[in-house]
Amino acid sequence: MKIAIVGAGMGGLTAGIALKKFGHQVTIYEQTTEILPVGAAISLWSNGVKCLNYLGLTHEIQALGGAMESLAYVDGLNQQTMTQFSLTPLYKEVGQKAYPVARADLQNLLMQHFGPQDIQLGKKMIGIEEHAAHVCIQFQDGSAADADLLIGADGTHSLTRQYVLGHNVERRYAGYVNWNGLVEIDEGLAPAQQWTTYIGEGKRVSLMPVANNRFYFFFDVPLEAGLDNQRDQYKTSLKQYFKDWCAPVQQLIENIDEQKTNRVEIHDIEPFMTFYKGRVVLLGDAAHSTTPDIGQGGCQAMEDAIYLARALQINTFGLEDALNRYQNKRNERTREMVLRARKRCDVTHMKDRQLTEEWYQSLYQEQGTHIMQGIISNIVGNPLD
Repeated sequence: MKIAIVGAGMGGLTAGIALKKFGHQVTIYEQTTEILPVGAAISLWSNGVKCLNYLGLTHEIQALGGAMESLAYVDGLNQQTMTQFSLTPLYKEVGQKAYPVARADLQNLLMQHFGPQDIQLGKKMIGIEEHAAHVCIQFQDGSAADADLLIGADGTHSLTRQYVLGHNVERRYAGYVNWNGLVEIDEGLAPAQQWTTYIGEGKRVSLMPVANNRFYFFFDVPLEAGLDNQRDQYKTSLKQYFKDWCAPVQQLIENIDEQKTNRVEIHDIEPFMTFYKGRVVLLGDAAHSTTPDIGQGGCQAMEDAIYLARALQINTFGLEDALNRYQNKRNERTREMVLRARKRCDVTHMKDRQLTEEWYQSLYQEQGTHIMQGIISNIVGNPLD
């Protein structure tokens, strides 16, 4: 088939590689004139890694991923360790390590394996027109492209989603702002091979190891939406929000590069169950935009990509049958991930003070089993189990 993918993010590129492996003619159309990563890094849990293994990228992703061997929660104000444990039992249970990865590194890897020659930049889609045997995509520059199938991997602001559902869907503000970026690993901030999260006051400061001796960091602060976003004030703002926190958090704030730090107001979208219409199908954030609170956004996009490619390959009752199978396989799982992330978001960011304080106290008794089972429940049920 001749397949057009709109959006050159993680989901679109993964789908493109998988579909090419099955012999399809694939072109990716990207609205920006330069492909830049959205966010500093991604928590690539074992299910996402398995998707890349399936594409033959096992060694490449190992080289890009950080050595995350343990997990810890630390009281952000007094620096007391609440719980700390090895992730080895989790990895053995699911059969694959997790690899936090810098987004730029992962995006470059996927682009090279897909083939940059088949990515057209500066192609902002403005219209979709379906015909009996093909779909026509119209672009802002006046050009158009025909395909047998259009895959909308165009993110949380998806125009493809509006076409499939027949109406626009409003994003829901999750109630917090996230600052994220990369810093050099410093054992004074956290152990080099550990995912360390400082928590307190409904706020969160997290450090995860990625390749090339770097930590991926993020700060979460419950705030109203629409506040001023001045890059040269990031350190000042973070010092204010975390003024009474422990020394490693203060040092992290000093270490960040404001010019390379991202600030994001976190949103999700109410889950819906319709993922396709005619010859147009949704994938990734276009189909199930979620908060990052369980680290499954990118992984679910990759799962979509693998399952869609396989559905098109192994089912022989036509395009609609394959798309329907993809939809019915993915919509329940992704709905559950969106709602789990939303629930975790509310507890972490103190939507209900009592529930959050109870969670804080429970961490002092946590031996790792409960947290790991929660992560495992997100990983299992992927298309490669």
